[in-house]
Amino acid sequence: MRRVSRLTVAGAATASLALALSACGGTSTESSSSGSDGKNKGLAIAYDIGGRGDQSFNDAAYTGLEQAKNEFGYETADVEPTDGETDADKTQRLVSLAKQGYNPIVGVGYAYAPAIKEAAAKYPDTTFGIVDDSTIEADNVADLVFAEEEASYLAGVAAAKKSETNVVGFVGGVDNPLIHKFKAGFEQGVKDTNPKATVLSQFLTQTAEEGGFSSPDKGKAAAEGQIEKKADVIYAAAGLSGQGVIEAAAANEIWAIGVDSDQYQQEALAAYKDHILTSATKGVAKAVYNLAKSVEDGKPETGIVRGDLKSGEIGLADSNPTFKGDAELQKAVEEAKEKIISGEIKVKSS
Repeated sequence: MRRVSRLTVAGAATASLALALSACGGTSTESSSSGSDGKNKGLAIAYDIGGRGDQSFNDAAYTGLEQAKNEFGYETADVEPTDGETDADKTQRLVSLAKQGYNPIVGVGYAYAPAIKEAAAKYPDTTFGIVDDSTIEADNVADLVFAEEEASYLAGVAAAKKSETNVVGFVGGVDNPLIHKFKAGFEQGVKDTNPKATVLSQFLTQTAEEGGFSSPDKGKAAAEGQIEKKADVIYAAAGLSGQGVIEAAAANEIWAIGVDSDQYQQEALAAYKDHILTSATKGVAKAVYNLAKSVEDGKPETGIVRGDLKSGEIGLADSNPTFKGDAELQKAVEEAKEKIISGEIKVKSS
């Protein structure tokens, strides 16, 4: 597949990208120049619900974009979602980026699947990526997916080892197949570690449009309900809503387990970090960067690109000194990790 060229040509500032995207979400990194053929730009990402600042996988995607921008020295764009947007809005956003010459273009989240499919068909010489979806079969699309259930299993091991009440909680943002992977892995990890433990599980909403991934207040209320039922470790796979879970955990002096990014390290969560035991991480930043590098190298990734424990693209963060200093916990997690990688433990995804 032909790679879109990125000749660096000085030019007058342009607001064309901002104008093109004004109807479908703002951009925090706008175009400042364009080559004579309009195709001199680099990586662009379009955020999922919650947008940049979710301290979770949207922010992880931005980290990958920043790494690519710094290493390759090209222009980038990152575009926010809007409330109540349709697939047509998402398509317009991606098409606008493709017209401007951005390559690759990444949709962050499975909700971008219809839009990616349509935009990729219109721009076959542009590489597209989608995070958390494996349904698009196209020569110019990379499906960036992860074995979330494996990292969640390790989170379950940690929760079971740390719980003093034998009651732990899971809060999922939306009741959908992706979040069921987190839930299934976590519950299996808990039960395999402590068969006597009880797992309280709750989904915040049935659809993303109802705010399951973008409502800290909903996450906080769900966590408080589980805490009333004696949960003393709660794992949240809920995007921005997970901040509410972490806040409730800190207020009640229990443990929270974060997701996607190492939330112990997130500046916005610094006030609660002492109660973030660990986070089930997945390498969204690495996947986004790797896609950009593959295009830069002239060998774009396509098809299903999967990250798992074996590849090192998912795992369990150990930034919290309490987690790092607990030898028994460390041993249990490491043993579980080795058994998953070897195939001795088969982790359920639903």
